[in-house]
Amino acid sequence: MLPHIADYDGLVRAFRWRVPERYNMAHHACDGWAARAPDRPALYRREAGAWHPVSYRALAALSNRLAHALAAKGVSAGDRVAILLPQSLEVLASHFAVYKLGAIAVPLAGAFGFEAIAYRLKDSGARALITDDEGLAKLIDRPDGLGLVVCVDGPRPGAESFAALVDAASDRPLPVETDPDDPALMIYTSGTTGQPKGALHGHRVLLPHVSGVSFTHDFFPQPGDRMWTPSDWAWAGGLLNTVLPALAHGVPVVVQPKGRFDPEAAFALLAEARVRNVFIPPTALKMMRAVVRPKERFGFDLRTVGTAGEALGAQTFEWGRVALGVAVNEFYGQTECNYVIGSNAALGVARAGATGKAVPGHEVAVIDDEGNPCPPGVMGQIAVRRPDPVMFLNYWNRPEATSAKYLGEWLLTGDLARKDEDGYFHFLGRDDDIITSAGYRIGPAEIEDVLLRHPAVQIAAVVGKPDALRTEIVKAFLVLRPGFEPGEGLVAEIQAFVRTQLAAYEYPREIAFVDEMPMTTTGKVIRRVLRDMD
Repeated sequence: MLPHIADYDGLVRAFRWRVPERYNMAHHACDGWAARAPDRPALYRREAGAWHPVSYRALAALSNRLAHALAAKGVSAGDRVAILLPQSLEVLASHFAVYKLGAIAVPLAGAFGFEAIAYRLKDSGARALITDDEGLAKLIDRPDGLGLVVCVDGPRPGAESFAALVDAASDRPLPVETDPDDPALMIYTSGTTGQPKGALHGHRVLLPHVSGVSFTHDFFPQPGDRMWTPSDWAWAGGLLNTVLPALAHGVPVVVQPKGRFDPEAAFALLAEARVRNVFIPPTALKMMRAVVRPKERFGFDLRTVGTAGEALGAQTFEWGRVALGVAVNEFYGQTECNYVIGSNAALGVARAGATGKAVPGHEVAVIDDEGNPCPPGVMGQIAVRRPDPVMFLNYWNRPEATSAKYLGEWLLTGDLARKDEDGYFHFLGRDDDIITSAGYRIGPAEIEDVLLRHPAVQIAAVVGKPDALRTEIVKAFLVLRPGFEPGEGLVAEIQAFVRTQLAAYEYPREIAFVDEMPMTTTGKVIRRVLRDMD
């Protein structure tokens, strides 16, 4: 737990990791509460027009039944079990069942197509898959090693019924015997460049997320806290940034109804489900900016807002203060080493345009190519000193890639930033997203933030376009707000606007208008798709 010390430097000095010799994520996030407070709400899900609680006791019992059923089907410690389900009671029960068996959960996002699913099933060597009808429809290429498929919608050709399996199994607790470093979870990187790699984590990965959520949600939990995220629980943002830490803290999680993200519906959900804490990726927040007077119209009452995945930007940060009524606490991490930089408005550690400071317990620096810390204001790569309990164990079957992830004592993120005199990190972009133009190295995040200040722009992404004279020029791809039409006049207006805000070499020499931005399932812009357009 994060000690409640009202001073950032004092909090950093006081914090110490305490990793137990035996540790299991399912016990921490579920069974422990089921034993201490069995009727405590773990989830709230919408049924028949109302929000109904699901207790920790019910969640623990269902996961026990599923664990016994999977074990009877031959699933054992070390086996990979893929989980392809939307936010639901069943997806959490599946995770906890796998953890209790000492097996390895492989979450798959519902937005994946059949090729993405087939690749991950084959690469992971998954022994079993738990899914629904939508997932089964994408199971075109079934790997030879995939012996068990379970469907929550009922028995199907080649798939057994989830309900039938758990109904026939015992709900008695399992003897959970795992070490903190035992493999528990494998999340595939988003694959913005190259094939995705499976980042394998031990059970200990939950502990730093519990303290990280406490930091970036202003000393979470507080009385009345209730968590929600629109993010798929298959990726780190939904699973590790939100649902598992909230449950470990004893805070109920609101289940997002199925369907595409809709800003108006999101604001309505905040009010109807009495949500107090949210994790919303920057892209979704930028979409929500289009909703007029949301607090007056919907009457929600948020205590904290967290965001991560891409740079938030000063414009969206300031919008959050006014429209949401709270500071947006940005934080940073990646699949391999998550939740290491963050903001905490309650401590005054929140600054427009900055990602935050090192989260207590992590040593984070901006380093040069030799592994030396860069002076304040100098661009370098974000790196995290090892050992650190949040770091991954390795890339699945990729020893060379695992070794290349480190430089001496530093884990390399591949992300570029500047650190200012006050210890704030200012995210600039991925190393391969940096634009080299006329001898200048330009990070896309700063330009995108300025573009978002223009009243016509809803979403912006900046890439480098090859140029014979300048090596690259800055090119912007924009999604416009309703009521604005593309045209040469608007292009010139936006270019002039950026040029007055930034240096002359940073303004976009070309602008393209798009109806929709290409995104990964984690809500990050796929810049290589934009570059390929040229």
